[in-house]
Amino acid sequence: MNIQPIKTEMDYEKALERVDVLMEMNPEVGTPQSDELEILALLIEKYEENHWVIATPDPIEAIKYRMEELGLKQKDLVPMIGSKSKVSEVLNRKIGLSLSMIAQLSARLHIPLEVLVPKVFV
Repeated sequence: MNIQPIKTEMDYEKALERVDVLMEMNPEVGTPQSDELEILALLIEKYEENHWVIATPDPIEAIKYRMEELGLKQKDLVPMIGSKSKVSEVLNRKIGLSLSMIAQLSARLHIPLEVLVPKVFV
């Protein structure tokens, strides 16, 4: 087992190929192949964390996506946001989300708070 740090895209690709080979072998826990697989998985995970940042979705886009997913209309958000006009203003970015709206939307639509809370507050 000769494991090196993953520093480049080529190193990353080679590590992924080796993981595929090891996975096909289906090594038993405690074997050198199993240990190599575990170490490579950790190195790959670390490389991905450092090179591919997954951005938090935009709050309004997250709400619209969840509405579509659940088959909701703007009127269905009235209990969470307020009046129909307020729902429209929020979805059209005319006004921001209040803490109360954020709490309601998170609880009822199951959208994580960190998606709904503006970055300045996180």
